[in-house]
Amino acid sequence: MNEKDIRIVKPIIEHYYSSFSQKTYGQENNDYDFLMKLYNISPDLKRENRQYWGRELGMLWQLLVTAIVKEHCPAEYKPALKFGADEPCDLILGNDAIDTKYRVGSGDSGTLKKFKQYGALLQENGYRPVFLMVREDNLPAAITACINGGWSIYTGNDALQYLKDKTGVDIKKLLLQFGDNYYIR
Repeated sequence: MNEKDIRIVKPIIEHYYSSFSQKTYGQENNDYDFLMKLYNISPDLKRENRQYWGRELGMLWQLLVTAIVKEHCPAEYKPALKFGADEPCDLILGNDAIDTKYRVGSGDSGTLKKFKQYGALLQENGYRPVFLMVREDNLPAAITACINGGWSIYTGNDALQYLKDKTGVDIKKLLLQFGDNYYIR
């Protein structure tokens, strides 16, 4: 091997080695959240098709939040805003333009740019951009992009508390009342 080539690639290899070594998989892959518990979706089952479960649990979260806000805050509820083909939020609650996410795991530049653009667009139209995320193991770069885009971010228990404060409904407690009725067997 050529020493010069080794000197060129070694810092790159070491950087990624450090990054990969610091990545923790246990917490993000083994934690149950309240939506997983509703259906008894194990971390192992979710790992079999992470993209599918993330998408489906995200849509479930969006529908639950929308239904509860619509029912308990009818005077302050408005459906998703649309600006041409763009839909920067899922619903409006008073002055808050809410976008629901199960988890933000994408760090691609297009997604991050969209978060920033949508935050600015919502603010320009007089709204406070709010993300309500179920999971707390979100990609740090995505969270930073959201914050830089003007979003107020509520994750995990903070998202649940936000909804309880606004609607009076403890969604987690509500879902736990179903017990094992909807367990996937």
